[in-house]
Amino acid sequence: MPKNPSTQRIVIIGAGFAGMYAALSAARLRDMKGVSPQELEIALVAPEPTLVVRPRLYEPKPETLTAPLQDVLKAIDVIYVQGRAETIDTKSRAVEIATAKGARDTLQYDRLVVATGSRLFRPDIPGLAEHAFSVDQLDDAVALDRHLHSLADRPASPARDTVVVAGGGFTGIEVATEMPARLRAILGKNARPRVVIVERNEGVAPDMGVGPRPVIMGALRELGVETRLGTGVAALDEGGVTLANGVRIESATVIWSAGMRAAPLTAQIPAERDNFGRLLVDRALRVPSVPGVLATGDAAKAACDDVGNYALMSCQHATRMGAFAGHNAAAELLGEPLKPYHQKAYVTCLDLGAFGALFTRGWDRKVEMVGAEAKKTKQEINTVWIYPPRAERAAALASADPERVTDL
Repeated sequence: MPKNPSTQRIVIIGAGFAGMYAALSAARLRDMKGVSPQELEIALVAPEPTLVVRPRLYEPKPETLTAPLQDVLKAIDVIYVQGRAETIDTKSRAVEIATAKGARDTLQYDRLVVATGSRLFRPDIPGLAEHAFSVDQLDDAVALDRHLHSLADRPASPARDTVVVAGGGFTGIEVATEMPARLRAILGKNARPRVVIVERNEGVAPDMGVGPRPVIMGALRELGVETRLGTGVAALDEGGVTLANGVRIESATVIWSAGMRAAPLTAQIPAERDNFGRLLVDRALRVPSVPGVLATGDAAKAACDDVGNYALMSCQHATRMGAFAGHNAAAELLGEPLKPYHQKAYVTCLDLGAFGALFTRGWDRKVEMVGAEAKKTKQEINTVWIYPPRAERAAALASADPERVTDL
């Protein structure tokens, strides 16, 4: 895709929450400064012009949990490039793309925004690749949903009716607490599904601290979800899992939800990374050692404030980080001041299935809402707040003010 020498170009890799808001925010600043799309071109690269609503993939019918982006991008004059970014050459400032038709194309950039997201970490555990399900990507969640429905065709047995969730973090808890009702809807209201969370730490939700844990444990008890703490999965096979402590659990459904890593493409940026593979960035979300490159969302380790808190791999942080990264990419090219990323407000809203939900505020996770009240907030977040803006130019651009995105 050749570039006119008189045109400056921002290339954004990824159509997740960070990539979408990077495009919106860059277009917003371009519009505010009266710069034409011919003078500053914004291109978003992704396999599909679709936002996968990844935080909802633990729910039934995951194939419905997407939102189209094509009309939004057209409304704000962002070019959509269909394909998968495969190679980044930071010296020549070029991205090589494998297109949907199997061809290769090269995009030159003046600024690159790496918004490639994250992937579930799958360690080298015997049988994990062959026998574990996940809700990491859309295809994974669809495969799990089909598998769960296929259980109805099997004769009743302890293995058929048992689901093991490996990982007791945020995703694992949401998967596990959704599962009893989900299985009864498939197997019949008289079914007695068994759900077991396996967590290496001595408590579930280790990252949330001790404050919310009594609420979470109460929800698990009410829903009949068992826990196996202080041990991990040692091996999987067609019939179930063997834990590190030697315990065997017969199960036809093992769901892996233990750990995330930045997408592999970030490894092509010659810069420092953290243990999760995220690129270390400055407060403007620039990769300091690589001119012209910004990283955002799950691809970046970014300070949220001046007291030691860093952005988490969550859509809450990715959305706001994306808005700052897009703004700053455009600002550098337009000679405008950069905006240092900050996100002092932090909330969590954990779905707890039929029990309700748990809403906390602040890095110390102060519990503010529990049960039905929190569930109402969770449903609003999941069905309204995290979806793309409507495909109307003024409204779409207004939604991407970095200082207001996810300002809770």
